[in-house]
Amino acid sequence: MALSRRSREVFASRGYTIHVIGAPRAPFSDAYHSLLREPWPVTLAAVAAVYLAANALFALGYLAVGGVEGARAGSFFDAFFFSVQTMGTIGYGAMHPRGSAANALMVAESLVSLLVTAGSTGLVFAKLSRSTARINFSREATVSPMNGAPTLAFRVGNERSNLLVDVNVRVSLTRTERTAEGSTFYRMYDLALARDRAPSLARSFTIFHTIDAASPLYGSTPASLAAEEAELQVAVLGLDDVTMQPVHALHRYDAAEILYGARHVDILDDQGDTLTLDMTRFHRTEPTDATEGFPFPATGDGQSVGAEGADQLEASLPRVAVARALVPSCRRRARRRSRRAPPPRVALRGSLRRPTTRLAAGSPW
Repeated sequence: MALSRRSREVFASRGYTIHVIGAPRAPFSDAYHSLLREPWPVTLAAVAAVYLAANALFALGYLAVGGVEGARAGSFFDAFFFSVQTMGTIGYGAMHPRGSAANALMVAESLVSLLVTAGSTGLVFAKLSRSTARINFSREATVSPMNGAPTLAFRVGNERSNLLVDVNVRVSLTRTERTAEGSTFYRMYDLALARDRAPSLARSFTIFHTIDAASPLYGSTPASLAAEEAELQVAVLGLDDVTMQPVHALHRYDAAEILYGARHVDILDDQGDTLTLDMTRFHRTEPTDATEGFPFPATGDGQSVGAEGADQLEASLPRVAVARALVPSCRRRARRRSRRAPPPRVALRGSLRRPTTRLAAGSPW
């Protein structure tokens, strides 16, 4: 289906793009807010364009009235340079207005210069003083047993050396569902977190969600999440303790970035009176053992599933889930090949067959 010329791409992500069709456009009615959102080169280029355009217009006006003393007759560049001197209140003295029309035009340009200077100064100041967050999210979210229950986990951390205070974390699950009438509905669920508030956020903080019978993720598998086009949306809000301004950060995990049977590596080392926080492990994951109620072997952070884990993986997951579980591990192992020796290769033995593992009574898997 061809998109209308009025359509505008508003969101692009891995795997899909959202377009808005028929929405009213008013690019100049909200130019100030748009320039605040644009990167610095775009904002500075817009300010320079407005400044040069205003001077060019007044230069044409000075040429029309012919009232610039000291300028060459019919020279646009002399009139332009005189306009720049007037708008910038430079006044070298070599050129000056002559006649009532030229002086009236000079008064109008002085008023415009006040507005251009005030607007540009306010825009640059607002952009400089606008506080932004530099929050790091772990590359993958993991699902592994914790205290006997499957638990979703991911890490967040402040990339700056200061603190974010009064931090609030919200996590939502979005997935495709079919209503009783047969229509497609994108439903959003709020996930209850073990701790959704923290007095402060420094380098690392792990978020947990217990997957119990009340959880929207109860009974989910990598294959089911992929089929439902599920994704996790994370919002972190806090107060920057330096600027004392609220900041926020958003992140999204799609189904392929939720690793079943893996946990994040511990980044804190206790050496007596010294605690070492190793940020190089922030994104690393490690395998977890399959349990009777959670038959998912690990596939995280460059680790091979192992021969025994491969057999369990074949027995517990469909063919598509096996492929989705192994591909991220292979990609991460290839990226690290130049930095460390690769782990031993383990090939899957036997054919991908239907599940044969007996699970505990009442297990959703």
